[in-house]
Amino acid sequence: MTSMVDASRPTRPSARSRTRTWAVVAAACTGQFLVVLDVSVVNVALPSMRTDLGLSGPGLQWVVNAYSIAFAGFMLLGGRAADIYGRKRMFLTGLALFTAASLAGGLAQEGWQLLAARAGQGLGAAVLSPATLTILTAAVPEGPARTRAIGTWMAVGAGGGAAGGLIGGVLTDALSWRWVLLINVPVGVLVLAGAAVWLAEGRAGDRRRVDLLGAVLVTAGLATTAYGIVQTEAAGWTAAATLVPLLCGLALLGVFVLVEARTAAPLMPLRVLGVRTVSAANVSMLLLGSATFGMWYFMTVYAQNVLGYTPLQAGLALLPTSVAAFAGSKAAPLIMARTGARTLAVAGVLVAAAGFGWQSTMGVQGSYLTAVCLPGLLMMTGSGLASTPLAALATSGAAPGDAGLASGLINTSRTMGGALGLAVLSTVAAARTAGSTGAAEITAGYALAFRTSAVVLVCGAVMMLLWLPGHRDRRAGGRPGTRAGGRPGKESAPTVLHSPEG
Repeated sequence: MTSMVDASRPTRPSARSRTRTWAVVAAACTGQFLVVLDVSVVNVALPSMRTDLGLSGPGLQWVVNAYSIAFAGFMLLGGRAADIYGRKRMFLTGLALFTAASLAGGLAQEGWQLLAARAGQGLGAAVLSPATLTILTAAVPEGPARTRAIGTWMAVGAGGGAAGGLIGGVLTDALSWRWVLLINVPVGVLVLAGAAVWLAEGRAGDRRRVDLLGAVLVTAGLATTAYGIVQTEAAGWTAAATLVPLLCGLALLGVFVLVEARTAAPLMPLRVLGVRTVSAANVSMLLLGSATFGMWYFMTVYAQNVLGYTPLQAGLALLPTSVAAFAGSKAAPLIMARTGARTLAVAGVLVAAAGFGWQSTMGVQGSYLTAVCLPGLLMMTGSGLASTPLAALATSGAAPGDAGLASGLINTSRTMGGALGLAVLSTVAAARTAGSTGAAEITAGYALAFRTSAVVLVCGAVMMLLWLPGHRDRRAGGRPGTRAGGRPGKESAPTVLHSPEG
């Protein structure tokens, strides 16, 4: 089709082709919204699922964990598959699997059917999510337009995670728990149709054989590690049910690294991690995710268990923080063009740390404004400001043939960081609570978790200053000492090289 956007060879766009390009961006962002939404949308529907399907307590936990483990375990493989087999093909494959699994979950009549469907959703998401970012960066030429596109992608992802509780509450109250899954079906079908029309196939590298041994090792390693992390909530950190999968997962990942160093066509060339920009951005994203992901969980539980909000009220109460996450991600490209990626990432992390520090002063009789709204605005604005430059650094630092891998890697870092952080912070809160169910003790535990997150973020900001490349490091992907348009000035953002629009 001559009207398609060729994702592998971006050209100087006309007004008409820019419209088509942003249609591709819209499809990619919608796919990412669905992926992130389904991490949290089922939370408020869990009691209804338990009643209808007769799920046990552990079975109910696996409604969430089945998705998370499959998502984290297969994401790196999904990113590499986009490079080898084509971005459009993997996007359509992942979205089709995600949509079909959503339909199966919404129609489930037994508990095992729901769990299998959630695992299928996670697998589809692992293929879809890296392809969305790769399609976006390939369809939009390097420059301010790409930076804005990445900001939109990050904002939509943040909005999906933040809106999960609210959307889930509305659908469960107005219809039934099944609609938190079924809602994906019409949206998925619509995006599939649009992507089939607007997106042309493109792959950054040559078609080659998949490193099967590497794929098995990294997928098993990530999935086993994720399984060990989620076991901490029920079994604790020192139990065999936690330590065995954690140690096995880390051992598998160690073997994966050794295999990749000796394979002629590796799944993940170690040279990618050898690029300072990529490695620093991924570690930074892992720390950011570990500190901020648990915010939605702790704030939702605090609002309901301590302040007495209903699930729907809790979702509405957190709506301003959802808007803040979106606004921070959307504002990041404009600020980044002037300050540079590293400066904005550090500033965003410090803003988030201030919000987490404020939230740690929460009390049993806290008011909505000072105990929920204002600290939440700081936390999520800072997170949105930091995420966009980190994603831009991670994807701009990799070679074109490794674009899918870089996208899968940054998504894996964020997902694994969030899972690890929530497990650690839950343990911290539980240790402070010491088994008490009193409001004062629960609040003290949550406050300690927020205080711990603030410390992690401050340490992360120091690490970013020391490790992330600045304006003198060409490996950041930009020209040293230039600003957008080539004017001398401050550190330049990695993707701000020239404007494709003018």
